[in-house]
Amino acid sequence: MSAPSMTLFHNPLSPFVRKVLVLLHETGQQDRVALQSSVLSPVSPDLALNEDNPLGKIPALRLADGNVIHDSRVILDYLDHQHVGNPLIPRDGSARWRRLTLASMADGIMDAAVLIRYEVALRAPEKQWDEWLDGQRDKIRRTLVMLEKDAIAELTSHFDVAAISVACALGYLDLRHPDLQWREANPQLAAWFFEVSQRASMLATLPKV
Repeated sequence: MSAPSMTLFHNPLSPFVRKVLVLLHETGQQDRVALQSSVLSPVSPDLALNEDNPLGKIPALRLADGNVIHDSRVILDYLDHQHVGNPLIPRDGSARWRRLTLASMADGIMDAAVLIRYEVALRAPEKQWDEWLDGQRDKIRRTLVMLEKDAIAELTSHFDVAAISVACALGYLDLRHPDLQWREANPQLAAWFFEVSQRASMLATLPKV
């Protein structure tokens, strides 16, 4: 087995990192990437990460030539061009834009959920902005409703960039925000998530607190 040629700055609790890890497993590339732990927050940066990634965000992927790419969407696109199987991101046409739009909706759920996590975990209770927290939760609920209404058949058809992203978003809600009880209002989404959670890639990347 050859040594990994790339390095992923990661925290396994991050839903954005999990997307990358799931794609690596789905495309058989996990042995090509070494994992470097990077536990950070907006008030506690990773100085080593900042050297090549001034935004200081994970995931970030150092390539074999030393260049660093970041943002999970960019990394997924890069890695999807590095394997010989069927692409998990359609290369062109209406399918590409639809699948990327669904993935973007999932990313929006993750963004809102992470912001809620930061507000609750890092700010003293008396300084938390309740209306802002409610606004983030409403974003999550509205998006889940739309996925439940319009996207179940599409998510079921392929475990690609859209399905991976939605699955990782739902997994993060279970991890950090069980109080949202998202399954009650979205039974079809809940049934779909139960099925895809049994995939080897999802089991292998299940975050552990």
